[in-house]
Amino acid sequence: MIITVASGKGGTGKTTVAVNLALSIGFTNLLDCDVEEPNVHTLLLPTNLQTSSVTVPTPSVDQGKCTLCGKCAEFCQFNAIFVGKTKTMIYNEMCHSCGGCKLVCPEDAINEVERPIGRIHQSSIGDTRLVYGELSIGEPIATTLIKRVKDQVKPNAINILDAPPGTACPVIETMRDSDYLVLVTEPTPFGLHDLSMAVDVVKELNIPFGVIINRAGIGDEGVTEYCRKNDIQILMEIPFNRTIAELYSRGIPFIQEMPEWRNRFNDLFVRITELVKNGE
Repeated sequence: MIITVASGKGGTGKTTVAVNLALSIGFTNLLDCDVEEPNVHTLLLPTNLQTSSVTVPTPSVDQGKCTLCGKCAEFCQFNAIFVGKTKTMIYNEMCHSCGGCKLVCPEDAINEVERPIGRIHQSSIGDTRLVYGELSIGEPIATTLIKRVKDQVKPNAINILDAPPGTACPVIETMRDSDYLVLVTEPTPFGLHDLSMAVDVVKELNIPFGVIINRAGIGDEGVTEYCRKNDIQILMEIPFNRTIAELYSRGIPFIQEMPEWRNRFNDLFVRITELVKNGE
């Protein structure tokens, strides 16, 4: 099973939910797909990390063979190639590594070289396996690294994916192929606005989902009313609680100090399993 924890905005508590859910279930595969700013490891404090580099094929032009015909630039839909009067230039950060320019070059002047874009870290913390990606500074395309992180999904295991914030391509790539989505929000006008955007995206992907309201007790009833009107299940409410906030600030998953919440997250997982089984 793949359960993805997402939201429409940052700071709602996705990582808090993902980590506490994974630790409560036990024997899980926890993947942090927020490769631009991974932070699951700050709550789990892994040791003995196994790190591997991630590279992508990037075109390299043999200027001696190039006739400046411009067919490669015409083909590239991402404007990553510029053909000038004296040379052809490649803008690596805009390249999507599709390989098309190499195929259309009539002079065989384009070769592909591997270019590093980030790293993947893996470790085990008790019975939880942690995988997280770390995009290199300056790299603008996160989806390639997210795909590599998702390659570590175990088909016969419980996989918890911590998604990036927002509703753009990195989030959609993370959500893809999920069995269930947990949307974490907060009961504020900002939380409601971004939750509604996330819901629109999820409905397009046709993946079953429910909502967790974090920091319940602040703000207003707008999120609750929105979920009621749109027949969206509220799976859990996590209160605006000083102890939870203090534990998070110290990098401690709150189920470790508040064991009653371990049972609640276990119940949440059982409920999600039933919803997936029943196709709801």
